[in-house]
Amino acid sequence: MDLTLEPEQAAFRDEARTWLEANARHAPRVSFDTEAGFAAHRAWERRLFDGGWGVVPWPEAYGGRGADLVSWLLFEEEYYRAGCPYRLNQNGLFLLGPTLMEYGTQRQRDRFLRPMAAGEEIWAQGWSEPEAGSDMAAIRARAVRDGDDWVISGQKTWSTRAAFADQLFGLFRSEPGSERHRGLSFILVPLDAPGVTVRPIHQLNGEPGFAEVFFDEVRVPMELSTLGPIGEGWKVAMSTAGFERGVSLRSPGRFNTSAQRLIDLARSRADLPPALAREVARSWARTQAYDLMTYRTVGHVLDGGEVGPEASLNKLFWSEMDRELHRTALRLLGTAAPLTADAPDAVDEGRWLDRFLFSLSGPIYAGTNEIQRNIVAERVLGLPRS
Repeated sequence: MDLTLEPEQAAFRDEARTWLEANARHAPRVSFDTEAGFAAHRAWERRLFDGGWGVVPWPEAYGGRGADLVSWLLFEEEYYRAGCPYRLNQNGLFLLGPTLMEYGTQRQRDRFLRPMAAGEEIWAQGWSEPEAGSDMAAIRARAVRDGDDWVISGQKTWSTRAAFADQLFGLFRSEPGSERHRGLSFILVPLDAPGVTVRPIHQLNGEPGFAEVFFDEVRVPMELSTLGPIGEGWKVAMSTAGFERGVSLRSPGRFNTSAQRLIDLARSRADLPPALAREVARSWARTQAYDLMTYRTVGHVLDGGEVGPEASLNKLFWSEMDRELHRTALRLLGTAAPLTADAPDAVDEGRWLDRFLFSLSGPIYAGTNEIQRNIVAERVLGLPRS
């Protein structure tokens, strides 16, 4: 892939940089895993949308710019370079949104995409269950057809953003007696529907970034709430997982900015040991490799290809790269590493520690790395099952 920017791409990048530099001061600096922080980040999503930067690769009808994926990568680079925060509605914008465009009806796209882009409706994931964590095929939460409605019962856990979100998407067993990947449907559920109970789960930092969601005969309309064919939810969910693992969830811009901050942190030390300097260089080199790998994937997609099981390689790489980068940062910080934002001597308001703690979840969410290695072995390398 030729990485030389076309004139219109360079103009797009410059326009994005100008807008972000002018508006970054309005971006929230608080965690979105609190009620007040969630509201502040929702307002930031609205500002992005109103400025035309909420979903640059989406069609204009849904609030986007109709830009290609290269332009999206350029925007992401400028977004994180400007110091803007992680996206509150990433479940919707980067996962459900593309899935709706592929599998949704026109009515569903018209109903959900624009409110999603504007931050009016924030989405939670409904994958994992107490007996079905990494193995989504073991899902038990059920959807029973009653006339034109689904009646949903069961439980989801570790639902990202669910503590304060408006909507949830997930898999439910819709064919009684079905097993494993068969008989599942991909269903959208409003979290304020009668019969829904949300119980926050507190993270290592004490904030409720996840939640358990209980469904007690929750009624939703089938036509509007079922994404893709009934009983073929596994296929739809794998499309969503491909977006998550392959391109959209973790853009290189996020890691490139972290690597540059790591270099700046290393330069601030007058006594940097050679071994630690090599770790910093390794982290920077890995982010550059990930950058190139992502552009290669995007080029493949723009040429008509698809993001297949190779997405699992991508997920393995970025999740472990992120963890190693933040471990290196904590070693650079030394005795200041455990200091939180309220400590007088905290470096960068304790963000390195906060993001290190979050990086520990990388090998778990979006499909555990153990499962991703199985996928790579079986579907990429063609190795037999043990």
